Amino acid sequence: MLGEGILKGLAETARNFFGSYVSKDRLTTVQYPEQRDPRIESARSFPFLVYDGADWHDGMRCVACQICEKECPPKCIYIEKSKDKKPDANGKPQFYPAIFDIDISVCMSCQICAEVCPFDAIKMDVDYNLSTDDRFGGLLLDKQRLSKSNQYYNAIHPTEAAAVDARLAAERVRQEAKAKATGQAKSTADAKLTATTQAQPEIGGPR
Repeated sequence: MLGEGILKGLAETARNFFGSYVSKDRLTTVQYPEQRDPRIESARSFPFLVYDGADWHDGMRCVACQICEKECPPKCIYIEKSKDKKPDANGKPQFYPAIFDIDISVCMSCQICAEVCPFDAIKMDVDYNLSTDDRFGGLLLDKQRLSKSNQYYNAIHPTEAAAVDARLAAERVRQEAKAKATGQAKSTADAKLTATTQAQPEIGGPR
């Protein structure tokens, strides 16, 4: 019948309109900003930097490898590597970004930076309320404004963050086991060298 689709659409609209007075499931309007829909785990807005521990600078995972800067399509990431190293959250000396800026007025939220990062240091946020009256400084985020804790990452992307934490923990155990094995091998080699040295007769001494 001609116009059947229009009639079905109008019927659905009427059902939702009148049904919203008796059923919350049909009440689709949210009184923003007092009320907000829960954030969806798979949503993404702009990147942020993950840090471990309590201090954003000491626990920063980023080692300034600059892969994200090179792979960024709109070239909105700017990084300068430090000249020195600092211990990371695991105590391993690492380079760190002396400067890490992202211009979110240019960022297209493509997530390529998060996908290519080998250290799980940059992830996508879900915060969309970033409006500002400063079109330049307010939209250029430095490393301190970009830094957010691993707890925050677990709160917005629990499934993904749990997998990352498990992978990092396994890598940490592997590195500790490797360091322990290296230490034991060195101790064994030193002991053999000491024993060999002690067993050799002194020059000119009795044979």
